Amino acid sequence: MSPVTDFILKHAVEDLLAWHHQVEAAERFGLSIAETEAVILDNGLLPARYQRNRQTISQGEQRKLFKSQVAVVGCGGLGCYVIEELARLGVGRIVVIDPDVFEEHNLNRQLFSSPARLGQTKVEAASRRVEEINPAVTLVPVHVALSRKNGIELLAASHVVVDSLDSIFVRMELGDVCTSLDIPLVHGAIAGWYGHVATQFPGDDTLKSIYGSWKSGKGVEQTLGNPSFTPALIASLEVAEVCKLLLGQGTPLRGRQLLIDLYSMEVNIINFLNVTREYDRSGN
Repeated sequence: MSPVTDFILKHAVEDLLAWHHQVEAAERFGLSIAETEAVILDNGLLPARYQRNRQTISQGEQRKLFKSQVAVVGCGGLGCYVIEELARLGVGRIVVIDPDVFEEHNLNRQLFSSPARLGQTKVEAASRRVEEINPAVTLVPVHVALSRKNGIELLAASHVVVDSLDSIFVRMELGDVCTSLDIPLVHGAIAGWYGHVATQFPGDDTLKSIYGSWKSGKGVEQTLGNPSFTPALIASLEVAEVCKLLLGQGTPLRGRQLLIDLYSMEVNIINFLNVTREYDRSGN
């Protein structure tokens, strides 16, 4: 038994290790918080921060989340909430891709924005936020615009990709890249009181089914704008989809589009394709 394992086992209370002991182990044995978390989870224990997860997510499943990588494309209204929730959930590695800096019109809804951060790159703000709320999570900031040319390299190691974009053209490119990589894509979009979520599995044409009549432009968001509450809700639904995909549980929105109307408080589902291909949602 290694010294760090011995320390962790001695200080665990039942199956939980408190945060201050995790920090102490990292400092004493020259490890990062992420490396210490791996030792905790590999020994059948649970960092105490996740104790309220375990009625829904088992210790083994928490370990699986920690071993997973998720790419979030877009760090705006949707992306900030997606990143925050993935980090608190315990997804071990998050790649965040966004070319933008914070502007004043972002302040009404983008979780990581503030007057003090105007002009700061969004991926830098995301990195600092994740370091603050869950230092065991590794966030990889990528300050570029995703395209067909760089998408393969940027997304290849991810188990799931999250679409948090505001450009239909770029998300169509993203869908094609995910198809070529055989990676599931969780798609979300928002505009005013409205939003929708769908999951594109490899081999499906989900985004083409949704945006088949689109010709040009960013979409209805440019007309309706976005208040603070719509991105928070749609992002949470996206994260729920990601969690199911990583753990191979539940029923994902494959071949279905979940439509949310917060103005009328109505939820509808559109079925738009027949699914015939099986896919291992666990990422194995």
